[in-house]
Amino acid sequence: MKNKSYIGISFIILVFGIIFIPRIIKKINQEEVTEIDRLNVPGSKETSEDLLVSIGKAPKFSLTNQDNKTITNEDYIGKVYLVEFFFSTCPTICPIMNKNMVELQNYFDGEKKFGIASITINPAHDTPQVLKEHAVHLGVNNPNWHFLSGDKDYIYSLANKGFSIFAGENKDSEGGFEHSGLFALIDKKGNIRSRKDDFGNPIVYYDGIEAKGVAALKQDIKVLLSE
Repeated sequence: MKNKSYIGISFIILVFGIIFIPRIIKKINQEEVTEIDRLNVPGSKETSEDLLVSIGKAPKFSLTNQDNKTITNEDYIGKVYLVEFFFSTCPTICPIMNKNMVELQNYFDGEKKFGIASITINPAHDTPQVLKEHAVHLGVNNPNWHFLSGDKDYIYSLANKGFSIFAGENKDSEGGFEHSGLFALIDKKGNIRSRKDDFGNPIVYYDGIEAKGVAALKQDIKVLLSE
């Protein structure tokens, strides 16, 4: 059953990459006009703008964290941070995503300008108290790692329309929900940033499940922290 779930999730991510990434870039750039930077010619000195594409402004949000405090996108200004959509009772990819986020937290241990926003897609269950217990269970020690909950419709709009990162309810899926395993990377000014693939196209979001995605984030977060 789990193997089928992983195959289904992989298919969702593949379809997302083929169909939706070009639409996301077009959509964001229609709302926030941003020039996509080009890589310099080989041998030239590359800047962070050359290495990491600026996709556009990350959506605004206002949610409640595990300490019952209101957290908004403004709380992350001046910080490099990651955004994920998950739920605490997820039996499939969320434990892997959580593990990888903890790895990134530990890799940047002591870095005050690094943060994480983990937004639940099951707010009916994932109350601040539940999310607090989940954070303790994971070993979260970064004060800028907020586990966020709020109104369900608001969160689904933020995921599917704001970030265009798929999240939905499905009673036939394990755990009752479906979502991608993607991480969004946001720079200190609130812009979505990403590296380019081998063909020079922006990947937009990072694979939060595979080790290669974590490795890429370690490199690219370093770049943005140095800005």
